[in-house]
Amino acid sequence: MRIEFNQGLQSAETTQTSTQRAMAASAQAAGQSGSLGEDQAQLSGAHTQVQALAAQAAQLPEVRQEKVQALRQAIEAGRYHVSPENVAGALLAHVVAGSAA
Repeated sequence: MRIEFNQGLQSAETTQTSTQRAMAASAQAAGQSGSLGEDQAQLSGAHTQVQALAAQAAQLPEVRQEKVQALRQAIEAGRYHVSPENVAGALLAHVVAGSAA
């Protein structure tokens, strides 16, 4: 197998040249559309949706008391049975999801 050492340099030079051309074109377009020192910002309306969702989440209780009470009663009555396979599967899924993030 033959390794070409100059091939990587040529592609880097090509990338640099195309980047320089893109920057020059961008600068030229900016010069045509307005003055160079002027900044512009365009905001979307997504922030209002995020604020609304955050307000809804803030109104939810941190602990679902109905579910806690139902589980407590099932445990006390001896009706709550834990499947070792389900616990192991959930643990593995949690570990895998944590390592992927």
